[in-house]
Amino acid sequence: MTARVVTPRVMAPARRLVPPLLRDLVFRRYWGASTISMFGDQVSSIAVPLAAVLVLRAGAATMGYLTALEWLPSLLFGLHAGALADRRGKRRHTMVLADLGRAALMATIPVCYVLRALTIWQMYAVTFAAGTLSILFNVSDTTLFVSIVAPEQYVDGQSLIYGSRALSFAGGPSVGGLLVQALTAPLAVAADALSFLCSAFFLARIRPAEPPAAGKDDGVAAGLRFIARSTIVRASLTGVAVINLFDMMFLALFTLYAVRALHVRPGVLGAVLGAGAVGGVLGSLLAKRLAARIGIGKAYVAGCFVFTAPLALVPLAPPRGGPLVLVMLFAAEFLCGFGVMVLDISIGVIFATVIPDAVRSRVTGAFQAINYGTRPVGALLGGLLGTVLGLRPTLWIAVAGAVIGAALLLPSPVPRFRIPS
Repeated sequence: MTARVVTPRVMAPARRLVPPLLRDLVFRRYWGASTISMFGDQVSSIAVPLAAVLVLRAGAATMGYLTALEWLPSLLFGLHAGALADRRGKRRHTMVLADLGRAALMATIPVCYVLRALTIWQMYAVTFAAGTLSILFNVSDTTLFVSIVAPEQYVDGQSLIYGSRALSFAGGPSVGGLLVQALTAPLAVAADALSFLCSAFFLARIRPAEPPAAGKDDGVAAGLRFIARSTIVRASLTGVAVINLFDMMFLALFTLYAVRALHVRPGVLGAVLGAGAVGGVLGSLLAKRLAARIGIGKAYVAGCFVFTAPLALVPLAPPRGGPLVLVMLFAAEFLCGFGVMVLDISIGVIFATVIPDAVRSRVTGAFQAINYGTRPVGALLGGLLGTVLGLRPTLWIAVAGAVIGAALLLPSPVPRFRIPS
């Protein structure tokens, strides 16, 4: 297996501004597919919950169910999706099919809305089915990445991918909020369906050399066994699973709290989320420098704390606080965006380094089954506690739990991990 990397000896001054990986056609198309799809996802991240809140009049419990169904497939199918990807091979082909399926599913929301047939049960079904296809896409994507990028460029590659993610955080929710105001929330979801089609188009135009398919005797539990043996992967899973549990509790109620308790309009909410994601862009730009200075493991742990602690600014914001509310939401989003980019880039590099290609998809599937499997539990707890205790107390519980999850990483070997030279 060879990685496609092009580094010309002589280049025009203008080309020196382009990162070396983006001069490679295969990586550029792969990166383009990821960028477009992530932008569409961010439009849906605000359009789908707003469709539930504004069109279908969803309450706290319903929002908890909707968020839980997005992540429940990770718990149910993560292990088997990873095994299927490794045994089948052809990860790129699997990703194209997953994109096409998700495009068709998302398109049913605006279509049914126009036909006056949209129901919360349909949104439940679409969310669950799209989440299932996302698992297949994600477990295949980790192997496709190392098929395209050379080991010495893992940090650069992850920075570019997550830099796009940060930019999608900046632009996607803002566009989503404006589309919701201009077209209604269900019609805005069409942008996500279109993004999946564009992603499938670009992925269909690359042919990287992928690792061979795993043997039929390689079991579904191979990923779990690797995690159990690897102190680095096991420790990171423990911390981030707790973080995701409480982060989903928080996210299940955030839109509802912002709209109903803080009285933030949809368009303004999109702008707040988008502008706050400038922190994510900054995090993607500084992650490599931070990792070089303090080590990739410490950068990951630091990112976990910067991601979780600023969430406290949301329940701290006073209802009807006017401009102060927006300032606090901006600050929370900026800092959380910075932290999540640093931790995502760092853990992506760590896993690309320590996980063998032969079991990569199965380890990813097992990791997601546990890590993302906590998310539906968190979302359901958020909906339940939000109904019983109220929105603001539940948000405080979520913040405290997420910070505790980050603290679990401190005594582990993760902070001391460095990329082998």
